[in-house]
Amino acid sequence: MTIPLSSAPWRSAAGFLATLALGLVILFGAPRTLDTFGLVQWTGFAALAMFGLSQGFIWGFAGVMSFGQAAFLGLGGYAYAVSVINIGDSTVPVLLAMAVPMLFAAILGYFMFYGRISDAYIGVITLTVSVILFQLVNATSGSQYRIGTAELGGFNGIPAIPALNAPGFPDEPLDNEGIWYAAMGALVLVYVLLRAVLASRFGRVVVAIRENETRAQLIGYDPRLYKLLAFMIAAGVAGLAGCLYANWGGFISPTVFGLSMSAQVIIYVLVGGLGTLVGPMLGAVLIQALIIAAGSQSLLDSNLGLGLVLVGFVLLVPQGLVPVVRTLGLRLLQRRAPRPGPADGAAGLATERAR
Repeated sequence: MTIPLSSAPWRSAAGFLATLALGLVILFGAPRTLDTFGLVQWTGFAALAMFGLSQGFIWGFAGVMSFGQAAFLGLGGYAYAVSVINIGDSTVPVLLAMAVPMLFAAILGYFMFYGRISDAYIGVITLTVSVILFQLVNATSGSQYRIGTAELGGFNGIPAIPALNAPGFPDEPLDNEGIWYAAMGALVLVYVLLRAVLASRFGRVVVAIRENETRAQLIGYDPRLYKLLAFMIAAGVAGLAGCLYANWGGFISPTVFGLSMSAQVIIYVLVGGLGTLVGPMLGAVLIQALIIAAGSQSLLDSNLGLGLVLVGFVLLVPQGLVPVVRTLGLRLLQRRAPRPGPADGAAGLATERAR
């Protein structure tokens, strides 16, 4: 029996392997083809791609629209910066960069999901929390606002953040190439782990709740618990992205909590494709490259250009790039696939009846 090209398991496995192979090629190939400036730039792309991945997971697969995902990005960045200044070694700070946003998401998510807040209000609440954190951290200017030896710096932020180091060797920080390997390697690893989560029973239940929450509840699942756990996973991924973002620039400021970061990550998902993991990563790279290109010219305001791109994609490519390319590729493969003749069809029918 011939397996059709449109088979969902075949598509899923082929897409996963292709993405993993491309990620590994970029991981090991970029340091050999890019100069120092280009490598640093792509390190930032990797950090923001992970940020987009967190939004793509919680929105595209759990069905929870988090308008304030930047809150977890900022918490992760600040948790890393404060703890690495106090501790020195970056091993524990990296773990704290994931643990602090996950704990915050657990508390916030408990009141939202167990409080039966509607999806529209969840978006408003997360956005409000992000704005509150922005105002709170922005008002910490002065030497009296410190955690241990780390001054929060208010709107000036925290400069000269110590870079990542190999575990147990705080006196040997990673150079630009080492940070690239850490950022891109973490992105590939997180992508693989999220694919594993979605392929597990937990992931299938999360997607089922997104499709029909009432039906999932009737067959014995608690949508509140699954949404809460998915919310925490997305917060942990965003926190790790914040840690990498702080390492990329060696600096963190309250702007990571700002509305622009929350809006950008939504654009990443819309451009790349909702309901995919590859789409938000691709969208992040494309949008950030566009922002850099727009910033290098003076004819068009970068924010206006970003808005035009968003409107264009919503009107012309509402599904996003990855779903459209995937659909076109499958149609092309199906056209090139040989069609069975009458004899082949009869033989296949006989085989099916024999089974």
